[in-house]
Amino acid sequence: MLVSHVVYGLRITSDLPLPGLAVCKESGPSDLLILLRGQKKFTSRFSAPLDHIFYTSPRSGGNGESILQVGTLDNGRYVGFFYSDGARFAIEQQGREIWADWPEHYAFEDACTYLIGPVIAFALRLRGFTCLHASCIAIGDQAIALLGQPSSGKSTTAAAFACIGYSILSDDVVVLHDHGNRFVVAPGYPRVNLWPDSVRALFGSEDALPKITPTWGKRYLPLNQNEHRFQEVPLPLGAVYMLAGHEPGLAAPVMEEFGAREAFMTLVANTYVNYVLNAEMRKREFEVLGRIVAGIPVRRVRAAADSSRLFDLAEAIVADASRIGVGTP
Repeated sequence: MLVSHVVYGLRITSDLPLPGLAVCKESGPSDLLILLRGQKKFTSRFSAPLDHIFYTSPRSGGNGESILQVGTLDNGRYVGFFYSDGARFAIEQQGREIWADWPEHYAFEDACTYLIGPVIAFALRLRGFTCLHASCIAIGDQAIALLGQPSSGKSTTAAAFACIGYSILSDDVVVLHDHGNRFVVAPGYPRVNLWPDSVRALFGSEDALPKITPTWGKRYLPLNQNEHRFQEVPLPLGAVYMLAGHEPGLAAPVMEEFGAREAFMTLVANTYVNYVLNAEMRKREFEVLGRIVAGIPVRRVRAAADSSRLFDLAEAIVADASRIGVGTP
């Protein structure tokens, strides 16, 4: 029996419920079909190696192999994401169908960390959407995106926003729907994923939140529970904030403007699954990012190193957003 979810603005139909996503009870046409392991066609779909490998991750797993190889399958009809731990995904070239397979010993939740992250994001890229590697917060009737390098605190800051009463649109993947003169952020899924040190900083103990999977230490903050809210309605993007790192001795967060060129390059470096874009997709992305820089403020945030001041950081971003007209009538 197929079940439906709505995520990133698409209705997804799957043969198993996906963890963390609410089941959609209303009927409607499916935008994306996901077929999970156990289907009869899986043997033929994944029996052959990748036809043409066009991306190999520079990172290696515990077995010494590259953690990810991406290439074509079935004479180019699909793009394969093959992970070194045995998880494999085949994404139809129009971004309308995904097949997923994983080893017998594998936890379903582990496979879904890939599926709901880079795999669905790549399907969205194939469909023409621009995806930022960011977290997104609702401020009034607009959205702000938080960008940053790994470990810069995007999700941690988003969780701090949730703790002081702001609604979260999306974590990790921010999908932009292009309306020409504005960009609308589609809601993701009602979770913020956090490393244990972030959970300790926000909640006192890593055991305060449940694990994402039985085999991984990462935790998640459930939204729409215990006053942590999920923004279920799309909102226009009002500003982008780049978390530039934490500076010892800084008394209060500092907000700075980017020049147009630096803002553009910052966005280019912080789009999602950009390592597998072809020339046409990259060209389309550059055009979209250029329009974002021309019409939406892009700001740099320098924050204090003290983890106890996470809520101050969130409040400072809200105050700055208000000063530049975000979220105000």
